[in-house]
Amino acid sequence: MNNIVAIVGRPNVGKSTLYNRLIGERQAIVDDFSGVTRDRMYGSCEWNGKTFTVVDTGGFVKNSDDIFEAAIRNQVEIAIEEANLIILMVDVTTGITDLDEQMARMLRKTDKPVILAVNKVDNHARLLEANEFWSLGFEETYFLSSITGSGSGEVLDAVTERLEDVEPEEINIPKFAIIGQPNVGKSSLVNALLGEERNVVTDIAGTTRDSIHSHYNKFGKEFILIDTAGIRKKNKVHENLEFYSVMRAIRALEEADVCFLMIDATLGVESQDMSIFQLAVKRNKGIVVLVNKWDLVADKESNSARDFERKIKGKLAPFNDVPVLFISVMEKQRIFKAIDLGMEIYEKRDNKLKTSELNDLLLPIIDKTPPPASRGRYIKIKYVTQAKTYYPAFIFFCNHPKHVKPSYKQFLENQIRSHYDFTGVPIGIFFREK
Repeated sequence: MNNIVAIVGRPNVGKSTLYNRLIGERQAIVDDFSGVTRDRMYGSCEWNGKTFTVVDTGGFVKNSDDIFEAAIRNQVEIAIEEANLIILMVDVTTGITDLDEQMARMLRKTDKPVILAVNKVDNHARLLEANEFWSLGFEETYFLSSITGSGSGEVLDAVTERLEDVEPEEINIPKFAIIGQPNVGKSSLVNALLGEERNVVTDIAGTTRDSIHSHYNKFGKEFILIDTAGIRKKNKVHENLEFYSVMRAIRALEEADVCFLMIDATLGVESQDMSIFQLAVKRNKGIVVLVNKWDLVADKESNSARDFERKIKGKLAPFNDVPVLFISVMEKQRIFKAIDLGMEIYEKRDNKLKTSELNDLLLPIIDKTPPPASRGRYIKIKYVTQAKTYYPAFIFFCNHPKHVKPSYKQFLENQIRSHYDFTGVPIGIFFREK
């Protein structure tokens, strides 16, 4: 299971800037006022031979002064529970604030490793001022400037030293992760499939600490089920729901082959469902969308399954070649059909196409509809082959790979999908110089 490193701290101390520095790209929105980070961001970082997921937890608080400190405390609580290591970030220009001290007290009580990062230390005077932060009581205290990058290497060294080596288990059977928002029926689905109360199903905090793995071996099918259904305290239902479900989804996604994204039919597709879907797509996992509680939808005549599926696929675009299955976990309707779909997609992810067959099919199509020229450069694709990756990825060799437009990339993917069945499987399209 992949390690998770969470960056916590009060607003405007530079969490998103450090996050961008660690993952090596400008992905999070950075601006000089509090509350900029609306969507919780997560990216992959590799350092000293270790790969881990970095979570930028900034910006829980939207507009209310009343919930300001409480929301940040909840943020730290979630990080303590879900992350393997926590970076507490503070700002030398403001000194130690009451909120810094509150977070420090919470983090000192945990048995997980905590690194204190004192940001904006970019000259000798500030280096002297930064010494006051030793009083927060963390042995691992580092001074850095996340904008210039000075000191970030030392922080990364400290992070990788304290993360345990994650050895992937060699299991040659499919691994299915059940992901989605809390309360959509994930644990109930696991229990229904296994035919036993394997996972306690409740809303009470403390139900599930980590992802639960269940080995299924019945009716000629064998696979690992990863349940990410998580606890959530009542005061976390609104502001922290998104952050909480994302951190759980990250954990499960890293090791899964196929993800079952569960959606509550009575609520429809919400923005958080889309965030979790994009997580699976970015990690090139197979995907099945399960619409649970379909039996509870009252007005099925004006909201037919076909219309509902059309709406879902419209929101999933451009990658909407995904099976959508309507189920009822409580009534055990079509839950085993979901497993059949998962098995099919698992096999499709491993589908290898012959190079000669690919070229015979795609080169005439490309000649008929060539890529549009870019700034006077005519792009000529000469050759295509499938990459040796764990998911279907295709490399197109051409003379100006950097100038191929995204729309043409989508065109090539559509051509491949129209001739080969990759339903539920993200496809990688890459361009290389011949």
